[in-house]
Amino acid sequence: MHAFDVLGDPVRRRILELLADGEQPAGALADTVRREFGISQPAVSQHLKVLREHGFTTVRAEGTRRLYAVDPGPLREIDAWLAGFRRFWAPPLAALATELARGRRERRLREDVPDDERTNP
Repeated sequence: MHAFDVLGDPVRRRILELLADGEQPAGALADTVRREFGISQPAVSQHLKVLREHGFTTVRAEGTRRLYAVDPGPLREIDAWLAGFRRFWAPPLAALATELARGRRERRLREDVPDDERTNP
């Protein structure tokens, strides 16, 4: 299975989003995913298995609990592959950032002008 096939599933993407904040027990992940997606605990376990088998997560035992964490290796590989395509969106995003900064600066300047100067040029 290709990395994009693994990440193509919204449940697996959500699990990785939850794990981006740090290691979590399988039960907590299952509770959140079951609530958000309405799937069974065995279905969540299957998604965790896919992520684990394809290297996106690690799991360690702590007593009876299984703690999952993101393994950044496959994500770095995806990032490296995407690098060849960043030229399509990086410049427009940089231009957007410039325009947003310009708008904030102009708004600040307008707010710094006293009310009487705004109405009486």
